[in-house]
Parts: sequence; structure tokens; C-alpha cells
Amino acid sequence: MSILEGKIKSTIYYNETNSYLVALFRISKVSNEEESNYLKKTITITGNVLDLKLETPIQIEGEFIYHEKFGNQFKFNNYEYITPKENDDIIEFLSSSFVKGCGKKTAEKIVAVFGSNTLEVIRKNKFALDKVEGVTEKTRDKIYDSLINYTKSSDVILKIKNLGFSIEEAGKIYIKYKDRIEDILENNLYLLNEVIEFKRLDSIFLNNYHDAYDKRRVKACIIEVMKAISMNLGDIYYHSSDVFSYLDKLFKIQIDYEVFQEYLQELETELFIVRDEERIYLQEYYESEIVIAESLQKIEEKRVNPDDYTEKIQQMEETLHITYNDDQIKAIATSLNNNVSIISGGPGTGKTTIIKAIIKLYIDKYKLNNYNIIENIALLAPTGRAAKKMSLATGLPAQTIHRYLKWNKESNSFGVTENNKNYQKLIIVDEVSMIDSNLFASLLKGVYSYVKLILVGDFNQLPSVGPGLVLNDLIDSDLFNFVSLNYIYRQSENSYIPYLAREIKNKDLTEEFLSKKDDYNFIAVDSKNILETIKKIIEAGISKGYDENNLQVLAPMYKGENGIDNLNKMLCNIFNPHKGLKEITYGDVTYKIGDKVLQLVNDADNNVFNGDIGFITKIDMMGSPYKKEMITIDFDGNIVNIPKKDLKNIRHAYAITIHKSQGSEFDHVIMPITYQYGGMLYNKILYTGVSRAKKSLIIIGDAKVFYKGVMNDYGEVRKTTLKMRLQEKFIHKDK
Repeated sequence: MSILEGKIKSTIYYNETNSYLVALFRISKVSNEEESNYLKKTITITGNVLDLKLETPIQIEGEFIYHEKFGNQFKFNNYEYITPKENDDIIEFLSSSFVKGCGKKTAEKIVAVFGSNTLEVIRKNKFALDKVEGVTEKTRDKIYDSLINYTKSSDVILKIKNLGFSIEEAGKIYIKYKDRIEDILENNLYLLNEVIEFKRLDSIFLNNYHDAYDKRRVKACIIEVMKAISMNLGDIYYHSSDVFSYLDKLFKIQIDYEVFQEYLQELETELFIVRDEERIYLQEYYESEIVIAESLQKIEEKRVNPDDYTEKIQQMEETLHITYNDDQIKAIATSLNNNVSIISGGPGTGKTTIIKAIIKLYIDKYKLNNYNIIENIALLAPTGRAAKKMSLATGLPAQTIHRYLKWNKESNSFGVTENNKNYQKLIIVDEVSMIDSNLFASLLKGVYSYVKLILVGDFNQLPSVGPGLVLNDLIDSDLFNFVSLNYIYRQSENSYIPYLAREIKNKDLTEEFLSKKDDYNFIAVDSKNILETIKKIIEAGISKGYDENNLQVLAPMYKGENGIDNLNKMLCNIFNPHKGLKEITYGDVTYKIGDKVLQLVNDADNNVFNGDIGFITKIDMMGSPYKKEMITIDFDGNIVNIPKKDLKNIRHAYAITIHKSQGSEFDHVIMPITYQYGGMLYNKILYTGVSRAKKSLIIIGDAKVFYKGVMNDYGEVRKTTLKMRLQEKFIHKDK
């Protein structure tokens, strides 16, 4: 680690959102003798600076690195402005642009009186300046105010760092809470949880206050318990007894139930929670359901005059050489004649065919050309792969909801809001079962009430990762135009995948699931032989020309003998054996050029989203003495470069979880089934896994375990009140 002193001469790049800086730095002092050749030279520096001041003495701590494009740089992770101590430096500072009302002559007079203690004396007592000849009351106040404003941000940042936060964390805190930061630091650190994760905050709080039962901590833990329940169970609301119980389970906090109720009352008064009869909500989840109900009511009240599409649909059938079934015709016509429509169906029922027909008829009706199609129509999905699938099927651009709403990763907020809406008139959203309550509310905030909204999905699939049960609640409310597609279009006379999906959905599994079909096979093997069986199937597939692009292994969990981690180790060696190419190790996982990887988090800046699959195309090992590593990943033509530290955001993708596969389709799917997966095998997860297969599906394992999983309804019930909110809103409006 090196320490440099000098001045920031000019900025090359500065991001005010996250305080990231690239600048030219003039070095006046170095900490290591071997770096003395840098003295009085200007170098490029990178790092986070919250209170950027040019031409000001500053000390930075970090290391020299080598950047492939920009060459040598100094990357710093800590900094501190240097208070001038020598008289000449103090005179230079007082007469600089940072201090108003003080020229060089006045500065010399002030330093002549107070010497090296000048700045400290003025900060403590501005009236000390009255001792200096020629300094008026107006000049005195200007100098004092300038000095206080100059040091205030540095003092606050130092206070944040002294609590135990890193400089990057301090930057997030300072930028987000600038106006009320001192009050938060003084009174309740847990209010910083919008930018700092709870576990980190809790650790810092306990290190500073040492009281696990401090009221501030207990109330913050109550909030965190509610969030944990929502993320684990998908609930929008809670019963107080459950929250009370989890408070002990998660944080070992044991308090009287009466005290707990008092804390709930305080949290409600402070607008962190809402209590409605016996239900308790986090404020944001309560508001999300209210927003959804109010927004949909406003969209629905703008009635449209229905058109008769019978003739146009017949003409389209003739032109496209296609025959729509009755349900499809109903879905097409009613979607165009209603403001809010829901279309649900399993695999092979023609959802994509309907979307294409709706778009074509809408374009024809309003005579849209290539330019104003995008101005009028938005095709959206919750994941990048689902959006790409939608785009390939329709021939039109499609995007993730996050990208459509201009999500900012740094602030975790959307640029498109109720105050800055998008203007498209037809919005079709696919894979709606994956959308949680907060995201759907954000989408509705960002569009006008004149929109025609068509929601497409499969309510039998896994629910959203986030809390809520949006698609099911909308359907169950019985308030919107809804068409359920049931007719399955066979791929061949002996095809079975969509029928197996339906049998799973209906919990009516026939013995057909044990029979080999054109597109399906169940291979019964003992748990200890699953890996070897998958290996043989993969090797046979490779010999027939299949590869990792069209073969996908799906499993429900990461750990264990037949878990995803173990599967990926084996599959890496099959699909991408070591050939002496560059590789990089992160934790206990080694990545090689050519590896198939899965993105785990949304990264709107790079247009990569949770669930996207790509391939490593390059690993740059920056040479001695800096040794920096950069990984290049190709996500379906979107080339993204990530540093080694961000490898925490990817995993190998030869085998992925069924949850992560949602919204995607794969030509050939292999799905192991073993008792080792335990409660992770249940109806919706098996249905979702089976319905990911496009051309063929092989299930390997225990038939009895598979049958038991089909009959297991685990995870079906979520505590939500969206259906009730919708019915209340629409009934109230009708009255």
C-alpha cells in the first residue's frame, strides 16, 4: 500500500451519483523510496472522492495498477485533505478561491497575528479576526463562513469513517443523506439501510454502542425480520405473532410482548409500517398494492369502443397460413378491445402466436410505421433472456422492465416515475408470474392511464422471487379481461413435454411419464449414479453435435452430491476441459475462457440482468508488477468487461437452478430428481422446470420422488391483499 501527497489538478471524469473520480494528480511527496521517481510528476488517479476540491493539498492511499487501455494509474481507497500547517501554505489557502473576502495582503496580516494556528483559531472563534487590522465585520464573516463550509464535509466524512465505514460506504451515505446526515449519525445509524445492507449496519452499530437491546436496534431488527419473511415466503403482510417469533429466531432478541407492541406502535407512527386490522405491512409493500389497485382502476375506467376483429383475424389466418383456435381468437380480440387484459397458458398453448397477432392488428389499425411503432408499443419482460425471446418471436425490440424504467444501480431507483412517465400506448408484458408487487407498482407509476396493458404469463409457474402474487391475484379478482389457453399444439404425434406439464399442474400424473417419447425420456437410476448418467447423456449428445448452447441441466438446489455446484464441476470438465488457456480463480471456483456463466444480479449499466447466460471470451492477466485481471463475457452479443472482484455476481451455468431458468427456454433439458433435494421438489418447481424444455426433456432419478414432488403443494400460499385492494377499489368506484 502506498501513500501519496499532492494536489488534484483537473478531472478527467467525475460521477456525482457515486463520487467516482478519474483525475490528474500532481505528486509532492511519496511514502516509499522506490516511488521517488514519481515526485513532481503528474499521474492519473482513480477512486471515490465525495467533496471534490481541486488544487488542494490531499493525501491518498492505494496502489499503482496497470489499465489495459489507459496504462499506469494510481487507484486509491482512502483520502484525507491536508490542513495547511506552514505559514506560507496557510497564506496561499486563505487567499485561494475557497475562501471568500480574503486577498493575499489580508491573509498575510491574519497569519502574522495567529501564525501556524490561524485556521484552528478562526474555526473556534470568528471574532478572533477582529484583532487583525483592516478586517471588517463583513470580511470576518465571509472568511469564517468559507472556512466552516470548506471543512464541514471533510469533518462529516471523517466522522462516518471513524464509525467504521469504508470510504466507498461513506460516499454512498454522504451522497444519499447529505442534508440530514449528521442527525442520522447522531441518532439512528439504521436509517442508512437504503444504501448499506443491514448486516453491515448492525455490526457497526454494535461495535460503537455495544447494546444488543438498544431500542433503535430492536426496532431495526423488527423491520429486518419483516423483510426476511417477505423474501423467504413472498408475503406482503405479516401477523404480529410471527414477527415476534422470528425476532428471537433471527436475532436472539427476547423482549416482553407488550414492549414489542409498543415498538410496533412507534414504527407505525414513524411511517415504517402500516397496521390494518390484524395485518402488519412494511410501508413500501402496503403502498405497492394500493398503487397497483389505483393505477389499474384508472386505466380500466378509460373505456374503449370495441371493434369487430372477426374479419381481420380471418384475413390474417389466410395471409400467415395459420388457424387460431377459439381461445386464441378470443384472446386476440378481447385484448385489443380492453384496457387491461390477462392471457395465461402453459407450454405449447400459443402465447407467443397471440402476442404476434395482437401487435400486427394494432399496427394495422393505427397505421404505424417503423419509427412510431417504438413510440407507441413497448414489449417488456422481467429478465433479459425473456425479453430476447420476445424480441426474436415478434421481430420488434423488447427490453427488461428495469431498463424500460431506467433503473439506476447506484441509487437503486428508477428514472421513469409518476413524475417522469413513459408514453407508449400499448404495453405487452411477458412472464408476468415473475413480477413482484413492488416492480409492478413501479411499472404502473411510470406509464399513463391511457395505456392498453396486456399481461401474459403462466400462473402455474413459480411465483416471483420478491414478495407478492401479482398475476394470480389479478386473475382471482375477476375484474379484468382474462383468457386461459388450454389447447396444446403437438410438436409431433408422439410428443409429451406440454402434456407432462399439464399433468403436473393438475396433479394428475399418468404412467405415461415413465414411457419414452419423441421428445421425452425418464431414466430411473439410483441417486449415487445420477452424475455418471448425466455425464454419459451429455457425451452422447456432444457426439451428435449438441453443445452447451443447446443443452441445459436444471436442478433445484446448489449444495449436495447432486447439487448444482457439484454438477457444474463435472460439466465444466466435459464441455470446456482445460486446454492451457488463461483461467482465473475466485474463491473455490476456477473460470476458463469458453466457460458458460450465469449473471446473478441486475446490471442496467451494462444491459445485463439476473438470469442472463453468457460465455467468457477473454481473461486479461495484467502483467507485472500490477497484476490486474479483467474478464470479458459475451451475453448474446452484448460484450461486458468485469473486474475480478465482480466475479461474485456470476456462476457457472452448465447447470442452473430452476428458479434462475424461469423466463428462459432451452432446446434440450436434463433434470435430475433425487430424495436429496428434499422439500425443494414441489409442484410449481417441477412444472416450471419441465416447461423450460423446448425440443427434448430427460428426467433422471427416482420416479417415486418425482411423483411425491408433483403432489407437494409447498410454497403455494402467500399472504397478499392485492385481490382485496382491487375489489375494494373497483366496487367503491362503481358506487
